[in-house]
Amino acid sequence: MIRTVESEHVSAPVLAAYSYCEAVTGQQARNFAYGIRLLPAPKRRAMSALYALSRRVDDIGDGELPGEAKVARLENTRALLARVREGAVEEDDTDPVAVALAHAARAFPIPLGGLDELIDGVQMDVRGETYETWDDLKVYCRCVAGAIGRLSLGVFGTEPGARGAERAPEYADTLGLALQLTNILRDVREDALGGRTYLPADDLAKFGCSAGFGGPTPPEGSDFAGLVHFEVRRARALFAEGYRLLPMLDRRSGACVAAMAGIYRRLLDRIERDPEAVLRGRVSLPGREKAYVAVRGLSGLDTRHVSRRTVRRRA
Repeated sequence: MIRTVESEHVSAPVLAAYSYCEAVTGQQARNFAYGIRLLPAPKRRAMSALYALSRRVDDIGDGELPGEAKVARLENTRALLARVREGAVEEDDTDPVAVALAHAARAFPIPLGGLDELIDGVQMDVRGETYETWDDLKVYCRCVAGAIGRLSLGVFGTEPGARGAERAPEYADTLGLALQLTNILRDVREDALGGRTYLPADDLAKFGCSAGFGGPTPPEGSDFAGLVHFEVRRARALFAEGYRLLPMLDRRSGACVAAMAGIYRRLLDRIERDPEAVLRGRVSLPGREKAYVAVRGLSGLDTRHVSRRTVRRRA
């Protein structure tokens, strides 16, 4: 059983710190925000603290500072995490993200090492690493997204007696990989313009796309649609495996996960229908469609579907 703070008094400074984190989440992570708004307040606040620290790390990696300065800031963030672990962050600390994260870590069994993994992944970006194979890319994805899935599971917890709950961190990790691969497909041109290539070199070569994606059309003579459809199938397999987490969660945590994952699965559908759209601009969902996905998550339709499929497999 996870500890919660629903019945605890939360001081004004801590509430103010959480409010700051929730504002950051609402402004910077609209897809994420659609999911966490389905959670009860203590879990929603804890998730916003995790997001705010994660956003800080991402912003360092994506910023304009020289590489050495980025590395220094990332190590400063790692030192902040050490302070959180040691219980050395006071309520009157001047960093609201640190205050909120410290409180969340006391309230829930959050595996804070996942944030160190995120820093490791962003350091890969700072070094400009590229990836030869899917196995290579998975290492990066586990750092920047799988770790977030496992951190989130620390807030969600699993239902008492949930069958197979010992595999919940594995499924949370896999769902993170599915979301990250969808992100990579959506942002393929934006990343290319920023000098980054994430898709495995082996896959790019297989489909004649090694020249990269600097323009609004595919490389001449390439099978860009074939590349996208290949990666979409990979992402769908990851989603199918990761969705096995849903029946292990309570209703509102399951709704949160189903909503966030559902938005990305719909993005994947759009990318599959029109692969070259990712070269023309950012593919996104309208607000009404995101709201529908959130309502569907709250209804438990996805959880029931996964549960039925799991029962059929056992039979």
